Amino acid sequence: MLRDIDHFYFHKEEPVKSCLIALREIILEQDPEITDAWKYNMPFFCYKGKMFCYLWVHKTFKKPYIGFVEGRYLNHPKLLIEKRARMKIFLCDPDKDLPVKTIETILRQSLDLYRKGTIHIKN
Repeated sequence: MLRDIDHFYFHKEEPVKSCLIALREIILEQDPEITDAWKYNMPFFCYKGKMFCYLWVHKTFKKPYIGFVEGRYLNHPKLLIEKRARMKIFLCDPDKDLPVKTIETILRQSLDLYRKGTIHIKN
């Protein structure tokens, strides 16, 4: 029986499925303190137990994206604000190669918010 988190990835149509799985791997490779979790019926990624990003498929564009929980602190031209006050998203085109360096740069910026104390992590 598949867990909810596995179901999320494996029941998507290609190429969205492969894109989401690749994004998951990229996120988890950034730091050994990153864990994945199933929260709010979606796959979240936590850094030292604090939620920092998640994966989802955009309803309008039908494309996968990484949502950054503390996006308001991030400045990158590829991030979209949309109607969220706190979060920003990075939209991916599943029909093209992922811009891995750009994704890693934004992930690093997001993680640095937690590592440097901008976002407090309870011990």
